[in-house]
Amino acid sequence: MSTLSRMMMSLSLFAPLLFSGIAIAGDKPNVVVMMVDNLGWGELGVYGGGELRGAPTPRLDTLAAEGMRLQNFNVEPQCTPTRSAFMTGRRPIRSGTTKVVWGMLYGLTNWEVTIAELMSEAGYATGMFGKWHIGDIPGRFPTDQGFDEWYGVANTTDDAEYRSQFQFDPEVGTKPMIVEARKGEVPRDVKPYDIQARRAIDAELNRRAIDFMERNVREQKPFFAFIPYTQPHLPTLPHPDFDGKTGNGHYADVLAEIDYRAGQVLDAIDKLEIRDNTVVIWFSDNGPEYFYPWHGTAGPWRGNYFTAWEGSMRAPFLIRWPEKIPAGSVSNEIVHVVDLLPTLGEIAGYDVPNDRIIDGVEQLDFFTGKQDKSNLEGFIIYNNDDVYGYKWRNWKMHLVELENMNSEPKKLNVPRIYNLITDPKEEYQMQEEATWVLPVMFKKIVAFQKTLVEEPPIQLGTPDPYEPPR
Repeated sequence: MSTLSRMMMSLSLFAPLLFSGIAIAGDKPNVVVMMVDNLGWGELGVYGGGELRGAPTPRLDTLAAEGMRLQNFNVEPQCTPTRSAFMTGRRPIRSGTTKVVWGMLYGLTNWEVTIAELMSEAGYATGMFGKWHIGDIPGRFPTDQGFDEWYGVANTTDDAEYRSQFQFDPEVGTKPMIVEARKGEVPRDVKPYDIQARRAIDAELNRRAIDFMERNVREQKPFFAFIPYTQPHLPTLPHPDFDGKTGNGHYADVLAEIDYRAGQVLDAIDKLEIRDNTVVIWFSDNGPEYFYPWHGTAGPWRGNYFTAWEGSMRAPFLIRWPEKIPAGSVSNEIVHVVDLLPTLGEIAGYDVPNDRIIDGVEQLDFFTGKQDKSNLEGFIIYNNDDVYGYKWRNWKMHLVELENMNSEPKKLNVPRIYNLITDPKEEYQMQEEATWVLPVMFKKIVAFQKTLVEEPPIQLGTPDPYEPPR
């Protein structure tokens, strides 16, 4: 045998080993999740907004055309609960994360298993770039809960205003910081999160997220990139490059910026030539801002965040996975944010935890067009720690009504029923015409509450280490 023949035989023997990394990386699709903060259902062009709101949204409208747009995607009424629900696949009543709080211990205990931990165990690089808002102490930061790296803010964007507010006292007042960290590290302060930084932070989140993607493509490693932006949460102030861009005010400028930031990520995916093997998800964490002049719109739906109205919980949602999810598909079927954890498990190849109740249902066949119906018909509605009602098919039952975040909750003597097809503003209660749905929904409420007896909820403020009662 010649020397050349022996060399060729040796290469043939080692080739599977040499290229196994590429094969393995190719088998696992990358996952990019972009979440915006307090953007209402009616803001994007494909949801009836865009130019009507002062700024076209061509990149997000195109993303919708390339994949699936959900008309009935549901989240929680506030920031913290939605982020918790996405991370755990569990309703926030179970994890003690039902509301936004200030100045006290909160967030996910270490006992909770996050989507980042599951992705990491499945061989993914995990990076988060943005707002966390489900824990602000060592042990509860993103890099303590499954992310390899993190750049962003621990809490919320209201904090950016602190230093400029009336008679702010730096000796006692919180001085929010933008931080960065690696897994196992205490986050390092990078710079103050003030009004100036607030305007520029989403651009920096994108720069770092794209760098993360580039590094992992070079290393032939599948990645999970989570980008929870800060816009358009108040103070809704655009990046300097977008200030005055639309001529229609700051909110429209920010809407244009939101569309541009999504486009930057999508362009990076194309440049890296990973479009066909990357799942892209884009959604909002809850309904629109309430406070003037930062207020947004939920389109045809009633209400703003912090309530149980449809405009609080129904959010825009786009998903693209070329050749897997049919382009241009649209559905009004019910999907809840908790469904993303088990669904991404089917995509990424991780096992959903079986030692605790997972509320999310797997939706991959629905997303890919193998079935027309969602695997979810409805869900119980919590606001803070209280049951406000139930949503089932096209029906909505209210037990408590709260007009806006500053009003007083009104406990109803008789449940109110609304049909969301004929009455999207939830104005005309259908007491006599639809009482048949009441026992259906009450049975479902009772069934859910029985699970809270079987597995008692973690209480807000519970310290680590936490172990469930046996």
